Amino acid sequence: MIDRTGLAAFLRRRRESLQPVDVGLPRGERRRTGGLRREEVAALSHMSVDYYSRLEQGRQSRPSSSLIACIAQGLHLTLDERDHLFRLAGHRPPTRGADSDHISPGMLRVLDRLGDTPAEIVTELGETLRQNELSVALTGNLTNYRGPARSIAYRWFTDLATRQLYRPEDHAFMSRLFVSATREAAALRGPGSRAADLAELLLARSTEFKALWEDHTTGVRPGEVKRFVHPEVGRLDLIAQHLMDPSQSHQLLVYTAVPGTESYDKLQLLAVVGGQSFQP
Repeated sequence: MIDRTGLAAFLRRRRESLQPVDVGLPRGERRRTGGLRREEVAALSHMSVDYYSRLEQGRQSRPSSSLIACIAQGLHLTLDERDHLFRLAGHRPPTRGADSDHISPGMLRVLDRLGDTPAEIVTELGETLRQNELSVALTGNLTNYRGPARSIAYRWFTDLATRQLYRPEDHAFMSRLFVSATREAAALRGPGSRAADLAELLLARSTEFKALWEDHTTGVRPGEVKRFVHPEVGRLDLIAQHLMDPSQSHQLLVYTAVPGTESYDKLQLLAVVGGQSFQP
């Protein structure tokens, strides 16, 4: 059963303990509240201000588990805090580890501070959980996908338009890379895992994936340089740096360009052009 009083008190306390800078928001002028405003938490949690306000006031019926997950991420909760929030709302906490989409507060804080270079947080299956604005300008908004299409490996083999963002001479290597990563994740997580389900789905839907799978492609690792072909600024050679969260199997990918190169200049241009007209 939902604990409305406990849920309301916990939400208020967490909101009041956070500052805008803690969640990647500007502080602004003439700020009277010590913590976040309700409208800020509602925006971070992708829900209406009225709905969130009723939760804080203990006047809302039991919210769905998906809404609680959004609030947990919007408030930058730790896994223990997230689980507590789920129990207060009358739900069983989600699983932890490779199948979890909950991003750790520390990784979110790092992402929030990367405003001048593309950065994204992805799962071991290549599902983009969060991007900054320059990452959206580079690749389009990859968080909009649903179902198996959330994985870049799935999109790579089932939607050839995905490949247009990368140089043609790299396509064969990237196919091997995605098969290798899927195979290793499926072997690590075992039968019935999301990784194993993704492999079975691709085996049924892509002859290219199946051929590489049957060749037992494994051990392929990404190179340091990732070569993009952007529809507006053209070719970009970016260096990819990885920060791993071992508890959640999430990676923070940061793309930088060598100063003085053409790619560096184009990345500065991309920051100005933005991603308004670019959808994947």
